[in-house]
Amino acid sequence: MTVKWVQQDPLVMNGEPFCYGSRLTVRQLLELRSNGYDLVRILTDHPELRRLGVAAAFTYAADHRERYADFFEPDGSLLGPGYSEAEAAGLPAQYRRPGVVIKSVPETRLVG
Repeated sequence: MTVKWVQQDPLVMNGEPFCYGSRLTVRQLLELRSNGYDLVRILTDHPELRRLGVAAAFTYAADHRERYADFFEPDGSLLGPGYSEAEAAGLPAQYRRPGVVIKSVPETRLVG
């Protein structure tokens, strides 16, 4: 069975796209991320979610950018911490999107 990780039903959550197996909408996940929640904290606070489902929600937002415009940086990446390379390991290729799911940590310069 293939799971559709982001679902939309006019009779559920007022038609707002939501994550399979949860009562969290894509917008709520984006709000958590933009408020500094990383993947570990999201999954700890919402154990009903799965790593793949959260990645699917972030990808859904990127594919529907006009609906979620407030959650994007000027460079096109999503606000807040995304997955590290290690957290994204094993995700299907369609969910390994730089700037959307995977967000690199800014490099720090050593002054010497």
